[in-house]
Amino acid sequence: MNTHNNHEEKEYLGQGKLLGVVIAVQANFYQVKFSLDSVSDQLPEFSHDSPILLCTRRLLLKKIGQKVMVGDRVVVEEADWSEGRGVISQVFPRKTELDRPPVANGDQILLVFAVEEPSLEPWQLSRFLVKAESTGLDICLCLNKSDLISVSQRKDWEDRLKSWGYEPVFISVQENQGLDQLLARLNDKITIVAGPSGVGKSSLINHLIPNLNLRVNTVSGKLQRGRHTTRHVELFELPGTGLLADTPGFNQPFLNCEPQELIYYFPEVKGKLKEQNCQFNNCLHKDEPHCVIRGEWERYEYYLKFLEEVTTFQEKLLHSADEDESFKVKITESGKKEYEPRLESKKYRRGSRKNKYQNLLEFYEDIDEEDY
Repeated sequence: MNTHNNHEEKEYLGQGKLLGVVIAVQANFYQVKFSLDSVSDQLPEFSHDSPILLCTRRLLLKKIGQKVMVGDRVVVEEADWSEGRGVISQVFPRKTELDRPPVANGDQILLVFAVEEPSLEPWQLSRFLVKAESTGLDICLCLNKSDLISVSQRKDWEDRLKSWGYEPVFISVQENQGLDQLLARLNDKITIVAGPSGVGKSSLINHLIPNLNLRVNTVSGKLQRGRHTTRHVELFELPGTGLLADTPGFNQPFLNCEPQELIYYFPEVKGKLKEQNCQFNNCLHKDEPHCVIRGEWERYEYYLKFLEEVTTFQEKLLHSADEDESFKVKITESGKKEYEPRLESKKYRRGSRKNKYQNLLEFYEDIDEEDY
C-alpha cells in the first residue's frame, strides 16, 4: 500500500519498531494497520492481507498533548502478535488535518449525493461543496442513483455543475454503473467520504470493498432523508491501493470560515477574482460599489445567505472574546489555560471559551435547510 514509505518501514523494522496507519480510534485504543511486507519477517505464517494491532499510546504522548487521529502514520513498539497489541510511541507530522470529521493526512473528499430518492437540492449540495472547499483538499463529486434520471436530465446536471467548477462522476450502485471510473479516482489516496444521509454512501462502500457489510438504512418517505448508519470514523482499504474514510452522515455541515474567505470557496468566481480586483480590498461582494462579481452567477444568492450566516457566527465569537477581558488567564502545571475573574471572590468563575464555542456549534448545526 503506497500510504507507507518503504525506506522508513525498513529503518524502524530494523530497530524492532513498526510503521503503520491508524485506521480506527475507540476511546483510548487505536487500531493500527501495517503493510504485509513490513511484518512478514516477524510473522512468516501470517495469513491476513493487512495485519492489525490494537494499540495504546505512550504516556509521554498524552503528557505533551499529542493527539492520535485516524489516518495518522505512527511508530509502534512492543508489538505482541500473539495478543494482537502494541504501543504507539511516535506520530509523524501530518500533511493535512481535519477536525470535523477527525481525519489526518487526507488527500481528497469524496462528496456523495443522490440525483433522486432523495432529489438533488442545489442549496444543500452547495453547502456541502463550500464546506469541502474550506478544507483545502481536492474534491471528487459523485452522484449516485443516476439510473433514476433520464439522459437529458443527467446532461443538464452535468452542464450545470461544470459551470460551478466541478466534474461530477455519475454512478449507480444498484446497476453497477460508473464504479470503475470512480475507483480510478480513489487509487493511491486517502479519501474522506462525506454527504447527507440516505444517498447511498454505505451501499457504495460495501460495493467497493466486498465483505465489509456496513449497515444500510432506507430513506424516510415523509422527509426524503436517510437515517444515520455510520457512527464513527474508520479507514477501509480499497482493492489495489488507497484508503477510504467513512464518516457519519449529516444533513447540514456547519460553516465557520471568515466572511472574507467565503467567496474563495466558489470555484466559478475564484478565477475571476484573480484576474480582476474589486474597488475595495475588503469587499464582501454584497453591496459595495464596483464589485466585479456581484450578481453575475447562479449561486450568488446562496453566497449571500452563507455570508450572513458566517458573519453572524463570527460576531458571536467576537462578543465572547470581549467578555473574556473581565477575566485573567492562569496557566496550570500541565500547561492548560484556565480563566479566573479579576475580582477577588471565586464565585464569579465562568465557563471556558471552548464550551461557548461548542454551544455555538450546536446552535448552528440545528439550522435546517428549510429555514432558508
